[in-house]
Amino acid sequence: MAGCSSSSTVTNLISTVHHDIIESHILTRLDGPTLASVSCASSHLHELASNEILWSKLRRSTWPSTATFSDDDSRLFFSDAYSVLDTAGSVSDPDRPFQELISAVDVHYRGKLILTRVVKTETTTAWFRSSPLRIDLVDAKDTVPTPIKRGRWAEDTCRDLEQELTLSWIVIDPVGKRAANLSSHRAVSVRRNWLSGGVEAKFATVVGSVECVITVVTCGEEEMHVKEVSLRVEKMEGTHLNGKDSLVILRSVMEGKRGNGRRREVELKRRHEEFMEKRREMKEKKMRVESVFDILTVAVGILGFVSLVGFYLWSR
Repeated sequence: MAGCSSSSTVTNLISTVHHDIIESHILTRLDGPTLASVSCASSHLHELASNEILWSKLRRSTWPSTATFSDDDSRLFFSDAYSVLDTAGSVSDPDRPFQELISAVDVHYRGKLILTRVVKTETTTAWFRSSPLRIDLVDAKDTVPTPIKRGRWAEDTCRDLEQELTLSWIVIDPVGKRAANLSSHRAVSVRRNWLSGGVEAKFATVVGSVECVITVVTCGEEEMHVKEVSLRVEKMEGTHLNGKDSLVILRSVMEGKRGNGRRREVELKRRHEEFMEKRREMKEKKMRVESVFDILTVAVGILGFVSLVGFYLWSR
């Protein structure tokens, strides 16, 4: 009873504060999850915290690439883009018209925005539907300058990017008006490509037996440049899904069950490590089967040769 009385007293006190003060000086200082929690405290706060203009400002500050998007349904968009996938949904109508896929991408280094772009990908062409999906943000002939300094050792550079580089890749279905963030926020792995000399940071979301992989490639001797930012959908065995099958996967993410986005980094990295472990086990099992097959092939060959020699000697 005391708890209920205290809660009622706080609610009554809040209701006495002018709504302009709450909207302009309190709610604007909150992040998305906190604002959503506040909206559940009372009907008065729910009304104030449901203001689409407030959510639109919050959406634009969180993801600058969405600055030109409509203010309509900003709260739903924030919920979709902030949350993390728990369980992929079943796509009831996989052949529904899906004329284009919108990608809103933001890359930060130590909290500073270094790349923000919106890319629209046409999805109805025969080439897109049959070819392995690959969405590129940076033209092959261009690079994006960054304030990233290459470390003295490759390990230092990889460690720096793993800790300081963050990325958001939001895919949007403009027809179904749903969205999903495919990035793990921080890289699940960073390594140097010894052939090209570049450093590759990978961000990922596991969806069942496939993984949506975003690769950021940086290069340069002193100040590093972003050379590539691309999205692919990979199967467990390492091959890439075509555009048609990838769209079904992306829609299953958009329509799936969501969880708290605060645990995005830890949860998605854990899923990636489990995915890579299963891939390693699958590869080892395949190698063992192939090894047994090779041994049997050699044994049959030797047996056939011995039988042929024996038959030849016997016939003499």
